[in-house]
Amino acid sequence: MYSQHNPYQMQPRDYWTSIKRFFNQKSVLSKLILINILVFVLLNSINLTLFLFSIDQEFVLANGVSRITYWLSLPADLSALAFKPWTLLTYMFVQEGILHLLFNMMVLYIGGQIFTNYLSEKKLLSTYIFGGLAGAFLFILSFNLFPAFSNHVANAIALGSSASVLAIFVASATRVPNLPLQLILFGRVPLKYIALAIIVLDVLNIRNGNAGGHIAHIGGALYGFFMIRQPNKGKHLDALFGKFSFGSFLNQFKKPKTKFKNVYTNPKPQKDEDYLRKKAEEQARIDVILDKIKKSGYESLSAEEKAKLFNASNRH
Repeated sequence: MYSQHNPYQMQPRDYWTSIKRFFNQKSVLSKLILINILVFVLLNSINLTLFLFSIDQEFVLANGVSRITYWLSLPADLSALAFKPWTLLTYMFVQEGILHLLFNMMVLYIGGQIFTNYLSEKKLLSTYIFGGLAGAFLFILSFNLFPAFSNHVANAIALGSSASVLAIFVASATRVPNLPLQLILFGRVPLKYIALAIIVLDVLNIRNGNAGGHIAHIGGALYGFFMIRQPNKGKHLDALFGKFSFGSFLNQFKKPKTKFKNVYTNPKPQKDEDYLRKKAEEQARIDVILDKIKKSGYESLSAEEKAKLFNASNRH
């Protein structure tokens, strides 16, 4: 008789413990994932509430997107973008559906863990943001440049963190291209081949629907690649995040506490002769104490004399 239980197989409670441990780290990676999840839950809760009270029709546009989601999504039309420029940032935190969210967060988790093994957390944050902006730029440029999209530019929108996530994943693959990743169906595959396969699939699927999404993905991937290959080019961008932290950002919304202000003044510099005179006087007092120790021992000193001797020995 032998047990078929695999001691290395994680139980459900082990998964839950690992998840709690990950979010308790309060790292940039865990906060990015948490923000994406919270935005998804909030938007879907609002849309569900509107549906239950039969008022969702007033908030759904012709393309099936709710007005709330639309105001957070990135438009390809430049005139629409001028009225909601915040979407350059908000679009990269808005997921289309649960599968969209799960896939992006899984890739972000894997790519982010590898990324932070070799680069800083602030670099991870800047790559997420600027990778998303690169995807936004290529999306807007393509829809306003290529004739194939001229009939769609007015209604085209982009949403999702895929461009940001791919920027991080491709950056990781560029940094450690031969690092193997265990895939369920294919076994151990070097990171560079996985990243290349994702990019190729995006290029091939531009004609097959969701062209804007695939183009944005490519923009994010290109940023991640060049950020690693030409790191000096992006130093001025990273400088924007040099003093940024999620904690300090959130603290801006807290009520400031009144603090006592300490005022420090620089003492007036002493002249050389004054300094030497004070030094000689101090040394004379120490010599008197030392003579007393020679005659009567250390125990004969008063508490004040012991303190003076102790302070003098520390200064020297």
